[in-house]
Amino acid sequence: MKIALVGFGKMGHMIKTCAEQCGHEVVATIDPIAQDASVVVPAGDSEAVARAVKSSGAEGIIEFSHPSAVMANIHALLPLGIPLVVGTTGWNDKIAEVEKLASDCGGVIMTSSNFSIGVNMFYKIVEEAVKIMQPFTEYDISTWEMHHNQKVDSPSGTAIEIAKRILENDSRKTEMVVDAFHERPKANELHVSSTRGGCVPGTHTVFIDSAADTIELTHRARSREGFAMGSVHALERLANGIKTGSLVRGKLYGMKDLF
Repeated sequence: MKIALVGFGKMGHMIKTCAEQCGHEVVATIDPIAQDASVVVPAGDSEAVARAVKSSGAEGIIEFSHPSAVMANIHALLPLGIPLVVGTTGWNDKIAEVEKLASDCGGVIMTSSNFSIGVNMFYKIVEEAVKIMQPFTEYDISTWEMHHNQKVDSPSGTAIEIAKRILENDSRKTEMVVDAFHERPKANELHVSSTRGGCVPGTHTVFIDSAADTIELTHRARSREGFAMGSVHALERLANGIKTGSLVRGKLYGMKDLF
């Protein structure tokens, strides 16, 4: 497959390596800053990004840019009709807008807060643990994440996804709180806390705690390679699904739909 990469920072470079290892051709790397990108575009010029992708002859797009640019890029790239995988986080509040855009223009897009296969296994483990916990009211639950000091958003998209899955399976928790507490938390509030520091690729922990004991479920990424390879496999499955008819255009897909 001919692939265009929108965003050519650390993740973009790793995705390029993984894509080529899988036998794909990276026909364009597009970025406003990276001087080794094949196309350097003005910051914020999403139309220039779309023109670069279209002229490259790409058959698939992987977008790993910046939270400040991702929505404009989605609006510019989806109408091209090329399968689009978006790894940039920080736009959870725009899901309905993107679903409508995909439906209106017939584009096809897939996103995930985390493309790592291990993280997606972790989601399932957390869901089952929450179900097991339900009859035992003495246990409370919370979650924490830590990332490197270059990450610009918090909490991470993965932490938010973990929290959503807890809320879906815990009848006692109905509200996610990501801000600092200035009063005693309410019983229905699920606290999602964040730390930024050092070079940590990503650590996510769920605490299930009682007066008697604590259970800690943790996923710890060793590098970004799992995210990069997962995004390539996601694009492969998205493009193949459209080709075979198992997936349809005009929709926003997630990892649950592809794996």
